[in-house]
Amino acid sequence: MFFHWNSFAQASYLLKPDRVFDGLDIHEGWSVLVQKEKIVAVGEHKSVEETARKSATSDKTTLQVIELKGCTLLPGFIEGHSHLFLHPYNETTWDDQVLKEARSLRTARATLHAKKTLLAGFTTVRDLGTEGAEFDDVGLKEAINKGIIPGPRMVIATKALIATGSYAPKGFSADIDVPQGAEEADGHDRLIQAVRRQIGKGADVVKIYADYRWGLMGEARPTFLVDEIKLIVETAHSSGRPTTAHAASAEGMRRAILGGCETLEHGDAGTPEIFSLMHDKGVALCPTLAAGDAVNQYRGWKKGIEPEPERIKNKRITFKQALDAGVTICFGGDVGVFSHGDNAREMEMMVDYGMKPIDVLRSATSTNAKVFHLNQLGLVKSTFLADLVAVEGRPEERISDVRKVKFVMKNGDIFRNDADTLIKPGK
Repeated sequence: MFFHWNSFAQASYLLKPDRVFDGLDIHEGWSVLVQKEKIVAVGEHKSVEETARKSATSDKTTLQVIELKGCTLLPGFIEGHSHLFLHPYNETTWDDQVLKEARSLRTARATLHAKKTLLAGFTTVRDLGTEGAEFDDVGLKEAINKGIIPGPRMVIATKALIATGSYAPKGFSADIDVPQGAEEADGHDRLIQAVRRQIGKGADVVKIYADYRWGLMGEARPTFLVDEIKLIVETAHSSGRPTTAHAASAEGMRRAILGGCETLEHGDAGTPEIFSLMHDKGVALCPTLAAGDAVNQYRGWKKGIEPEPERIKNKRITFKQALDAGVTICFGGDVGVFSHGDNAREMEMMVDYGMKPIDVLRSATSTNAKVFHLNQLGLVKSTFLADLVAVEGRPEERISDVRKVKFVMKNGDIFRNDADTLIKPGK
């Protein structure tokens, strides 16, 4: 059910769940007070309720009490790797989405993806490339920010950067130039221009492909040289933007780390030495477990019936190696490869692959906020932005409970309220 109650925009909300996960730990018997777009009080029910009554009296605002019985209230989840302009590859292949779907069609579909994402409790997404849809994520972000359509906060990468000849679509006549899923650039001047152009158009983060499947036998091989990556990172950093890298091979990961990228996406063929280097350099990993899981199923693997493919077995090994090395793990599923709104699939797989549920919750809230430089998000804390989600149950014990979304608030506005007790006036 979709709610957006602008008529209550000036109201104060007293949220009364059974417990609060504040982005770090669980607190039984806590409440949260929200005024306008900010959290103004967090703590034990009695204390916060008293603050709410006094504030409502002095400010002459309407206090709305929302009972969230049986629920855990958490910071709005932060999806670390999404592609709102993609939809599952078993519906339409990636090549056909890039080459055959009109950008207007892809944008229309992206608006629905944004709504599904928000209503699933994911109030922020780091959207890492439009995959051939040019700068259309800039307009989508603006439409959300202006309240034209419902959707999460967006941290966008626009077109992303690739080395000439390395990306896709591929397999066409050498006599024709085929549109690519990202912007090609190489060498000193062209790389600087490309980075600055994407930033100028609206990129919040610069994404590069440090490797891709362009090896002689179609295997993943490095693309940019270390010096090229350093140049990209330096150019982006001069404007205050971080750089992230698609990196699946060990050498691509090594170059991205040494080049100064802040996060690596995928990391499929990482080694203990590479993960140790990531830890030492403070580089975070966004493992995208769910994407590989989905692709293998699209290719015919019957999960739960047939043995796991080698790619899945290897991913379990490398993920454990990253955990053992103490690498910071970002939550991000590469959603778009699989269905938007099903973002929780990655959370469940992170637990299945070895993380504790509460560590996954931290990854999807406070950790992502810190790594992505979202300084007012990721914690249920006074003065922070009121991005909040309530789920039925105890997700710190059963991660699947994150799917039982009952309430979603973004920036102090309610977008979903399925709680048994609806809004009632405070007395």
